[in-house]
Order: sequence, then structure tokens, then C-alpha cells
Amino acid sequence: MSYETISIETDARGVATLWLDRAEKHNALSAQMIGELTRAADELGADEDVRVVVLAARGKSFCAGGDLRWMQAQMAADAETRRAGARELAMMLNALNELPKPLIARVQGNAFGGGIGMMSVADVALGVPEARFGLTEVKLGLIPATISPYVLARMGEDKARRVFMSARLFGAGEARELNLLARVVPEAELDAEIEAEVVPYLSAAPGAVAESKRLARMLGPAITPEIIEATIDRLVATWEGNEAQEGIAAFFDKRKPPWVG
Repeated sequence: MSYETISIETDARGVATLWLDRAEKHNALSAQMIGELTRAADELGADEDVRVVVLAARGKSFCAGGDLRWMQAQMAADAETRRAGARELAMMLNALNELPKPLIARVQGNAFGGGIGMMSVADVALGVPEARFGLTEVKLGLIPATISPYVLARMGEDKARRVFMSARLFGAGEARELNLLARVVPEAELDAEIEAEVVPYLSAAPGAVAESKRLARMLGPAITPEIIEATIDRLVATWEGNEAQEGIAAFFDKRKPPWVG
């Protein structure tokens, strides 16, 4: 299957690297990228030759969150189209979360908004000291809706509430404290550390690995279809609100929204 916003490289061992490939847009999640990531998750999950998946990104940023042009289009669309777009985003995250292969995030740069969601659906995330992070949606009058089940599952409610609704940026050290990153490693050592995470899986039975991951999901915080649907409802309602309209318009007009003093 061919892709335009992502790429997949698989080595002879069955280690697949899923690249976010919109470096010029800081790997922001467009409608096309969302669809391609969903298809890639299905493809990699069904490929019996794939043992491990590494989620990586080209360029300076890991993922800048949702593409603002995409969000702008969603808010201008009719209700049915708007809900369909929200559902596509939610189901992309769910597809990666339920990938029946180990998913290791290689975080070589900044991650904001949906980028935090992408890290949270990984089984383990390693990042560099220079990276900065933030759940920045509220600065635009939006909310971290469809990523919220995965962020809360990764951080826990008490830790998530430190950063979930303030939009403040934080460094790699705090990301480690929040359980978002498993380890912080120098950029020169990042690939070696990723390889160290990969190698043990190559000696493990693939079926047992997949069943163990399903078991962990079953016993961990519930992320049910009802919860996912509720996050879609919240996102659509926010897109329809005055704050989101004003926040996105202010961004494109290069002015401050009214809530900034």
C-alpha cells in the first residue's frame, strides 16, 4: 500500500518503522495523515512477518498536533462531516492503541496536542532531552478530547491534571515524571536505546506478546466504545463553540484571542 504523509520501512527481522513524514508541517495530523495512519495500523497488525513497530518522525518535530487547516475545515463543515472527521481521528488513535504488536515511540523532537496522544498509545516512548511537550489545545479554545482516554491511561488522572488544561509547555524531565516518557536519552544514543527495547521481543512468541498486550489493555483503565464516542461528542461540541471559532480565527489572523490579557 502506498502512502504520502507516512512511510513504512521493515527490516529482515520484522522490525517495522512507521515514519510520520510531513517534516515541513512538523508532522501535524492532517485528514490524509489520519487516514493513512489508520490503514497502516491495520496493515502492520495483520502482517505476520512484522514483530515490532517503531513509531518515528522525520524532521525536527515528532508531531505538532492537529493540522490547523484541518481543524478550520472541520469547524466550517456541516454537522455530519464534522462528526465524521472527529470519529476518524478517534479511531486512528484506537487502531494504534490496539495494534497487536509492540509499539515503541522514538520521540526525537517536540510533541504537542495530538502528538502527546500519539506517544500515549505507544507501549513505551523514549525521547531526547531537548524535546518540549504540551497539551496546547486550550490556547485555541479547543480541548484534548479524543486523545484524553490514552493520555489519562498513561499519566493517571492526578498527573495528567498538572498539564491537561493549562497549555503550559514542559520539558523531557517532567515528561518522564508524568510517565509520558519511559526514558530520556541523548539524541546520539536514541537509536541504540530503541534497539535495546526492540531486541527482547525478537525472542518472544509473537502470539503470546499480542495476547499479553490485550490482557494489559483489558485490565488497565477502560477505553470502551462508549468512552470513545463520548470524546467525539465533546470534540464536536467544542468545534461548534464560540471559543474555538475565535481561537482558530485569531491564530490565522496573527492576533491574540480575547481571553489573552
